[in-house]
Amino acid sequence: MAHSHDHDHGHKHHGHEHHHDQGHEHGARHAHAGHHHVHVPASFGRAFAVGIALNTSYVLAEALYGLSANSLALLADAGHNFGDVLSLAVAWLASWLARRAPTERYTYGLRGSSILAALGNAVVLLVVTGGIAWAAVLRLMHPTPAGGVVMMAVAACGVVVNGFTALMFASGRKGDLNIRSAFAHMASDALVALGVVVSGGAILLTGWSWLDPAVSLVIGGMIVLGTWSLMRESLDLAIQAVPTTIDRAEVLGYLKGLPGVSEVHDLHIWGMSTTETALTAHLVRPGAELDDSLLHRVCSELRARFAIHHTTLQVETGQANQPCALAPLEVV
Repeated sequence: MAHSHDHDHGHKHHGHEHHHDQGHEHGARHAHAGHHHVHVPASFGRAFAVGIALNTSYVLAEALYGLSANSLALLADAGHNFGDVLSLAVAWLASWLARRAPTERYTYGLRGSSILAALGNAVVLLVVTGGIAWAAVLRLMHPTPAGGVVMMAVAACGVVVNGFTALMFASGRKGDLNIRSAFAHMASDALVALGVVVSGGAILLTGWSWLDPAVSLVIGGMIVLGTWSLMRESLDLAIQAVPTTIDRAEVLGYLKGLPGVSEVHDLHIWGMSTTETALTAHLVRPGAELDDSLLHRVCSELRARFAIHHTTLQVETGQANQPCALAPLEVV
């Protein structure tokens, strides 16, 4: 039996192989590569801090003005912005937790907390959005005037705040999923705030007070669309589904095509966090000797081709008198 572990998630890159014969260890070989830490550059750490501070201040101001102006559109947008403040905080927290060392109890470190945080944020946002939508329906049934000028002024500030925050993350959005998520959230917020400005102007021009709850419903729909996918993906990660970015059949095909491999079974691919993926599999190589270089190459290629950061491979000879208990498809 041989195991190869490839770690590239904030601690060390290890290659381990252990040779066993009928359950008794005869030898062990260890190869250690240098430390490789995953972290958010200091400039983006500052961007997170500034972005959270700016947007939190704006959310509070927007909520207060929304209440004083009797504007559900402003309150809905405040809810949307609050969700993105949480998203920024989660992205920042996840980047910090990625540097936490594993312990004897938490052998993966605290990576999975980012999944729980994403799931919690999604549930809270959906509940808040549902409350706003219910209030909007009541407002449509019993219209009341809303302050168009206040709506436009506060939302215009939102365009500036969200647009500036998005620009701070623009340069790093191609190389870091957390940074890209932060950029997308802030850029979409700027567009939503622009929509509130337009609805405020339309109310001033037409006097149609129903535009305010209508816009709040539209914004709520946008939040639900974005949040629903977040909740579904975080739920999938929580129950260890194959990440949507990885084609399991393609990974299986790659493993089956390795030199000397006649069978692959007990293949599992799951997310250790919202940004890192793990894989375990049994490779049947009849008559093959242990091959450290092959195992290390497989780990590197899985990381490069499929963004799988932590690979564990068990190599078996496939002897008929010692079948693997985990080989059947229905066995986990």
